[in-house]
Amino acid sequence: MSNILSAPTRRSFLTTSATALLVTSAAATGAFSLLGTQLAAAAEDSEIRPFKVNVPQADLDDLRRRVLATRWPAKETVADQSQGVQLAKLKDLVSYWGTDYDWRKVEKQLNALPMFVTKIDGLNIQFIHVRSKHPNALPIIITHGWPGSVLELLKVIDPLTDPTAHGGTAEDAFDVVIPSMPGYGFSDQPTEPGWNADRIGLAWDVLMKRLVYKEYVSQGGDWGSVVSDKMARQAPEGLLGIHVNMPATVPADVASAMSAGAPAPAGLTNVEKAAYDSLSTFFAKNGAYGSMMTTRPQTVGYGLSDSPVGLAAWMYDKFNQWTYSGGDAERSLTKDEMLDDITLYWLTNSAISSAQLYWENNANNFNAVDISIPAAVTVFPGEIYRAPKTWVEQSYHKLIYFNEVDKGGHFAAWEEPELFSAELRAAFRSLR
Repeated sequence: MSNILSAPTRRSFLTTSATALLVTSAAATGAFSLLGTQLAAAAEDSEIRPFKVNVPQADLDDLRRRVLATRWPAKETVADQSQGVQLAKLKDLVSYWGTDYDWRKVEKQLNALPMFVTKIDGLNIQFIHVRSKHPNALPIIITHGWPGSVLELLKVIDPLTDPTAHGGTAEDAFDVVIPSMPGYGFSDQPTEPGWNADRIGLAWDVLMKRLVYKEYVSQGGDWGSVVSDKMARQAPEGLLGIHVNMPATVPADVASAMSAGAPAPAGLTNVEKAAYDSLSTFFAKNGAYGSMMTTRPQTVGYGLSDSPVGLAAWMYDKFNQWTYSGGDAERSLTKDEMLDDITLYWLTNSAISSAQLYWENNANNFNAVDISIPAAVTVFPGEIYRAPKTWVEQSYHKLIYFNEVDKGGHFAAWEEPELFSAELRAAFRSLR
């Protein structure tokens, strides 16, 4: 994979059988490298190799040492979250992280799944691939976002692949493919610019065809929505349609007014005005993280790569804001679920490499797109904004499904896996 791994930091990080991938981690670089006899296997780019996770205990001990040695700042001067993550809340989460949290539980959960790695366009892409027991299952590739990972999608695997156990029928079954985006989790980190959402979309089509799927659908939230939108614009042969839960629908005149800090344009319906107000508030009060990662991912990444608690605060802030929880993420996600994701970012040193996707894209991902293949949209009430159907219809010209549900937020699959899965069954039923 990468050739920039520094010799003093090489340690076995992920191991599989003799014919599988052997990967190393470097806390200083976050790079990955093939070792030993696996070099020969890597020469064949199209090969799909088994993948397992086995984090060295030394890495976990180092993380705990750093967590327990945190130098804490002063308490916020307000009684709410207007200044960011509150000290008492973060201390509570971090205290658990440094004492009782067990990474091995999620490692065991991951290793119980069929995981693989394959090289696409020069990068090793790690992915989960679970086939349904039901015949004629519809292949689906699901893309995570930031600050998420493949972990935010684990709870929908069983409802999608085995719908009869979750209120669906055998005809609703999916074969599920969940890749880690480049620079995220266990996929390679790009070493050159150019890995934007368009390129990821092209890579996902290669992956699905490499898995011998002639026809498939794509789904995503957050960055996954952007990738699915890009795939729909590319319209590769075999892509039947997409489903997104963060649609790009904001019309040009509305986007212009918003960027100028102007009042909402005249003539908006009450639903459209509510969407405008939500997005205006997001950009005015909560969008600084995106501006930082869009303009200075390298700069912001140093602190996030050196301080696990700094990384935790950066991500926990978004869990609080974006879940359907009224500002308290633990109403939607457990401490373990959040820390699993934060720990994955830490162990793979993905703070900078994940933020680089913002720099690569450098666009307002809520702006209207022009998609002409079948598309489906589910609006979750805790999303950054509730996309009005009138805007959705302007962006997605072959809208085959639209539904507004009554619970769930930005991390829909993580927060409401059964509801999310039911939405995907309904959304794609007409494409089977």
